[in-house]
Amino acid sequence: MSVTETVGQATIDGLAYVGDLTILTCQSLHAIFVAPFQGQRLRGQRAIHQAMAVGVGAVPILSLISFFIGVIMALQSAYELQKLGAIALVARAVAISVTRELAPLITAIVVIGRSGSAFAAGLGSMKVNDELDALETMALDPVQFLVAPKFLAMALMLPCLTTWSDFMGILGGSTFGVSVAGFTFSSYMQATLHSLVLRDIITGLIKSVMFGMVITVVGCQEGLSTGLGPEQVGRSTTSAVVKSIFMVVAVDLVFTMLFYFTTPR
Repeated sequence: MSVTETVGQATIDGLAYVGDLTILTCQSLHAIFVAPFQGQRLRGQRAIHQAMAVGVGAVPILSLISFFIGVIMALQSAYELQKLGAIALVARAVAISVTRELAPLITAIVVIGRSGSAFAAGLGSMKVNDELDALETMALDPVQFLVAPKFLAMALMLPCLTTWSDFMGILGGSTFGVSVAGFTFSSYMQATLHSLVLRDIITGLIKSVMFGMVITVVGCQEGLSTGLGPEQVGRSTTSAVVKSIFMVVAVDLVFTMLFYFTTPR
C-alpha cells in the first residue's frame, strides 16, 4: 500500500472507532437516563459495586502519587521563582497547576491502569467464553447490564477522586512551602485559597467527568470487540490502556482550549 492509502485507511479506521465509541456512549446514556422511565431496571447495585472498586480502591495509590506531584511542582516552580525573588508565589503556582490540569490527568491515568484495563479484560473474557451471548439469550442487554453501571460509576467517582487529588497535591506543595520557602501551614493554605477561584476547580471537575466517560467507553468497547482466543484478551487490555491515555489527552487538549478561549479577560 502507498503512503496515501495507509494514511487514508488509518483515518477511516479512526473515524469508525470514534463512531463506535459515540454509539456506545449514547446507548449507555439511554440505559441510565431513559430506560428506567420505560420500565427497565437501572442496575444500581452494580453501579455502587463498581463505584467502590473504582473510587475507594484507587484512593491509596492516588493519594501517594498526588502528594509527590505536589512536592515536585513546588520544587520546580520554586527553582524558577526564586530567580525572580517571587518564591512566595509557589503556593499559587502549585494550586492552579494542580486543580486545573494535573489532578484530573493524574487521576485519569491511575484509573485507566486500575479500572479501564479491568473493564476491557473482564468484558473480553466474557466475550471469549460466550457469556455475552448467554446474556442476550436471557433477554439481557449487555450494554444495559454491564456497561451502563460502569459508565455511571466512573462519571460519579472521577470528580470525587479528582477533588481528593487536588487536596493531596496542595498538601504536598505545602510540605515544601513550610520546610523550605518560609511559609507556615496556615499561611500556605491562605495563599492557596486566595489564588484559586471557583472556575479553576470547576474546570478540573468538568474534565474529570469527561475523562471518566472516555475511560469507560474505550475500555468497554475494547472488551466487547475482543476476538476469539484467550490471547485476544491481553491484546484488548493493552489496546484499552493505550487508546484510553491517548483519548484522555486529546479530550484534555480540547477542553483546555475551550476554557482558554471562553475565559473572560
